[in-house]
Amino acid sequence: MTDVNRTLRLRPPRNPVERRAIGWWAVQAVVVSIPVLAPLVVVGLLVRPARQWLLLAAALIGVVTLFYALVVPWIRYRVHRWEVTKDAVYTRRGWFLQQWRIAPISRIQTVDTVRGPIEQGFALSTVTVTTASAKGAIKIEGLDRESAETLAHQLTEVTQATPGDAT
Repeated sequence: MTDVNRTLRLRPPRNPVERRAIGWWAVQAVVVSIPVLAPLVVVGLLVRPARQWLLLAAALIGVVTLFYALVVPWIRYRVHRWEVTKDAVYTRRGWFLQQWRIAPISRIQTVDTVRGPIEQGFALSTVTVTTASAKGAIKIEGLDRESAETLAHQLTEVTQATPGDAT
């Protein structure tokens, strides 16, 4: 076992995402359901023979969406965690299938900050850490804008100071 394997262990990260992420995730759930619900309701109101079944389907999807929007964001908030140490970036995400990731600082290739339109409404950002890994980038969602910018700057500085080319 190498020194890196002994010191960098997969462990629960300490930092929660911003509490505003709960609202962001809830709005996302509703927005994603609109392209399915809207046609069902419109066609259900216009086509009398299929009205009952289309509106019933819309109601069922609406109930599932409402449940998802009210319950799942709270579960995600309890699960999503992140942490950056001098050696690695740690993340844990997912509410049904949980994913724990660790990326040694020496493997970081790029650091990006993204703010989607709904995220901007909640003053949140996502930091994406791309590594030399086949598994793909690590995303830290639900960060306060200022915290995300500080984190991206910190990771960029640490990465530049780390010898090697992250491959």
